[in-house]
Amino acid sequence: MDFSNFLILRDELFLTIVILFLFLFDLCAPGKARKALPPLACLLLLAQVVFCCLPQEAGTAFGGMYFTSPFTSAVKAIMGTGTLLVFLFARKWLDSDHEIAKGEFYYLMLNTLLGMHFMVSSGHFLMFFIGFELASIPLACMVAYDKKSEISAEAGAKFILNAAFAGGISLFGISLLYGGCGTLYFEDLPRTLSGTPLQIAGLVFFATGLFFKMSLVPYHSWTADVYQGAPTHVSAYLSVVSKTAAAVSLFLIFVKVFGLMAESWRPVLYVLTILSITIANLFAIRQKDIKRFLAYSSISQAGYVILGVVAATPYGQTGVLYYLLVYMFANLAAFGIAALVEHHGGGTRISAYDGLYKTNPKLAVLMMFALFSLAGIPPFAGFFSKFFIFAAAAQQGFYVLVFIALLNTIVSLYYYLLVVKAMFINPNEHPLPAFKSDAGSRIAMTVCLAGILLGGIVSATYNFISTL
Repeated sequence: MDFSNFLILRDELFLTIVILFLFLFDLCAPGKARKALPPLACLLLLAQVVFCCLPQEAGTAFGGMYFTSPFTSAVKAIMGTGTLLVFLFARKWLDSDHEIAKGEFYYLMLNTLLGMHFMVSSGHFLMFFIGFELASIPLACMVAYDKKSEISAEAGAKFILNAAFAGGISLFGISLLYGGCGTLYFEDLPRTLSGTPLQIAGLVFFATGLFFKMSLVPYHSWTADVYQGAPTHVSAYLSVVSKTAAAVSLFLIFVKVFGLMAESWRPVLYVLTILSITIANLFAIRQKDIKRFLAYSSISQAGYVILGVVAATPYGQTGVLYYLLVYMFANLAAFGIAALVEHHGGGTRISAYDGLYKTNPKLAVLMMFALFSLAGIPPFAGFFSKFFIFAAAAQQGFYVLVFIALLNTIVSLYYYLLVVKAMFINPNEHPLPAFKSDAGSRIAMTVCLAGILLGGIVSATYNFISTL
């Protein structure tokens, strides 16, 4: 029996072993030993990230249904890093509530990560759909993880219903593509594409699932409610890791599989980009809840990512992955601080951040850096990520689209400054008391700070991604 197919799946196999080990440890370990589960999960996931970074040549398995390359390994390493940061931020929350099942939190989240691995390495639409569902179903459990919160249960119901509809429509689109092309292999599809109405309809229906994952307008209606109701750490995971898998899959499938039909799908993405950036920015201005605020911010950021897909060039591919990397550090820092403020009695209202600098100056400064990076202000990494994504679109002649995106950047700066104003300027007779962050959160915030400050000015980061 030839096991070479399985060896090509080295990243997925290692992650599966991690999941099974954590499951058996949580199931069989005595009560006191289970206290080692959180650090063990973090260490094993760190090993998984390092494993993904090891050199690996491009290859395929199972007749081309699965493929791997240095680019996909880099994407998996980024998603693993984001998940590890979420684990570090979530440790204090898991320890503080004895009714929360710690083991399930780790291996449910790792199962979603496994599904996202298959999404970015799929060479066949059915393999992609299996990964899509594996990433979506456990996420619904994660959203409804807080059993004591009614809005968490409501958010879980909204998420699973929307995910079910999006998945069903995508599967219908896949069936249309099979009827119009006679194959579902990514490698064979370009030779069968002729732009028939059936093929275009299949592509549009299939893309619904990815648009849902990325929360692009008009597929965004679930986002703010789910982010507000879900545990803050789960919202952070949704906003970063889930979007990374969807954005990379969108680029690979649209550009490398349906590149010959670019004249059909480019206008659609053009409109979705404008709608997502503009509508999300306008709604973000009105928000009074920090989680809803960050939800609309993430919708806007997803719109910027699509600029690289519209460009449909290697320059655009580099820009997309670099943007997602920089966005991960800034957004996780913002969500991590929001979780700390909520955990120490501040709640999720933006008004709770009034005067935060006076009592917790380090957290306020890091939150400011994160928001400035999301807004694209130099010298933070977010400025460089926006520059490269704009340059990729401008290189292909999409000057109007870039101009609209630049105008929206100014709008986004206004609402990000509202939170900065609350922390540094707004008076508060009863500000949030000073508190000390836990060790896991401090490590995660240090990593995020390094990414925000060094991700842009250290040119080796972008140069390395461009060589993948």
